[in-house]
Amino acid sequence: MTRRVFLSIMTAAGVSLLAAMLLILGMLQSAYTQRYRQQLRDEAAYAAAGLETGGTAFLAALPAGSGRITLIGADGTVLYDSIGTQDMENHSGRQEVQQALASGTGESSRYSATMGERTYNYALRLEDGRVLRVSAADFTLPEVLRSLAKPLLLIAVIVVLLSLFLALKLTRSIVRPINQLDPEHPDKAEIYPELSPLLDRLSSQSGQIDEQIRELRRKQQEFAAITENMQEGFLILDRDTNLLSYNTSALRLLGADDAVLGQSVLGLNSGSSFRDAVERSIAGEHYQRTMHHDGRYYQLIANPVHQEDGIIGAVLIILDVTEKDQRENQRREFTANVSHELKTPLTSISGFAEIIMSGLARPEDITHFATNIYAEAQRLITLVGDIIKLSQMDENSIPVEKEPVDLREIADFACERLSQAAAKKHITMAVHGSRETVSGVHQILEEMVLNLCDNAIKYNVEGGRVDITVSRDPRGAVFLSVADTGIGIPQSDRERVFERFYRVDKSHSKEIGGTGLGLSIVKHGAAYHGATLSLESELDKGTVITMTF
Repeated sequence: MTRRVFLSIMTAAGVSLLAAMLLILGMLQSAYTQRYRQQLRDEAAYAAAGLETGGTAFLAALPAGSGRITLIGADGTVLYDSIGTQDMENHSGRQEVQQALASGTGESSRYSATMGERTYNYALRLEDGRVLRVSAADFTLPEVLRSLAKPLLLIAVIVVLLSLFLALKLTRSIVRPINQLDPEHPDKAEIYPELSPLLDRLSSQSGQIDEQIRELRRKQQEFAAITENMQEGFLILDRDTNLLSYNTSALRLLGADDAVLGQSVLGLNSGSSFRDAVERSIAGEHYQRTMHHDGRYYQLIANPVHQEDGIIGAVLIILDVTEKDQRENQRREFTANVSHELKTPLTSISGFAEIIMSGLARPEDITHFATNIYAEAQRLITLVGDIIKLSQMDENSIPVEKEPVDLREIADFACERLSQAAAKKHITMAVHGSRETVSGVHQILEEMVLNLCDNAIKYNVEGGRVDITVSRDPRGAVFLSVADTGIGIPQSDRERVFERFYRVDKSHSKEIGGTGLGLSIVKHGAAYHGATLSLESELDKGTVITMTF
């Protein structure tokens, strides 16, 4: 800006100075020319008077600083010349000589080859018919400029320096209010009136920008709140695989400690599945694949981001599908187990019925066959009933309202109900603790305690012991624990004993009996009542299962 202002001032000053100089020089030339020529006329008259009295000797005695003096005869012959008369041509054809011979005086201005410059010539006719001419260098504009060269150069330097000084000062005076503007509060600035429209627009735009920034921050906070509360991992990449945005779930699922925005996302995970998802999505391909990492399964969903027929990046979603995969495996295993558990009694029932139907059974065996058919049918009914109970608890659709239930009463009932089964193995059963009430479904709680006690008897040793304890801690939590002195549960099986149809000792499952759903019913019943289960076991010493309400 300083340069523009300087050039503007310099141009204006230069044009003005040049115009003024030309005008002054023109006026000076006109005035000086008239005065100069008048002096030549006076010199001619003075020389003519001297010539009349003193002859040519007078002309020769004139000082050298005077103009050129020439005496010309009536026929144009040069009689005398202050420069010299040798080889001088006839001057009858000269304009000033012709005018003087005709009217008494004459003048002209022309280039003189003798003097080597442009001259002014004044001729005066004498009384005897001769012509006296005085010539001198003419006063021209180049001559004036040549004589004024140094002053003009000095003036030009002064104009340039003054223009630069004014430009700097003017620029600072213009820029200073602009530099002192507060972008956030432009309306409070002290400026010259010419900036008022600009400040009005800045103030309006500042308000709009502030509003847009607030809106962007609000949306950014909403986006961050949504993504940070997602269980799914979320990654946004540019087309160079550099990380633009992410949430903490993505780092957790990928097993990364930290991520740096602007660096390649491939540094977060070195697996081939993750690399394929990134590279294929950047290439414009929708990609979906399951990835295994640290014993868990993750589903990668990668989509390219298009803009104006070009790919500018990709979005990756990471889903933890471990539980889904486990549930699918459990579903397949459950289906296989149910099929097996149903097939076994049905095969027995079908076999006994076929023997009776074909008449091969002896009359004394029919009662035995009927007893077996009834037992297998009851086993089927129990199995179907347990499956229905599990389904109802899974769907939270048990058709009974919760009510206050006395756990000590249920414990006493279970002890009495299973006393005969315990007596067959000479197992001692005892109930300890106080009467504690919880909110729940009596039938389900009773089934849970019966299953725990039944398992404690089945997997106990001959002459062992089963203790049922009901208590409450100072914080108000109610406990019901069933402890046995049985064979215990191996460490590798403790996480799976609550699965449906899972048995620790599969070789003796037929001898022990049961549907294999007892502990699964306990687990789902506890979840239905908001209770937690804990298991402590030691091989050949026993097991303690505790429900905490």
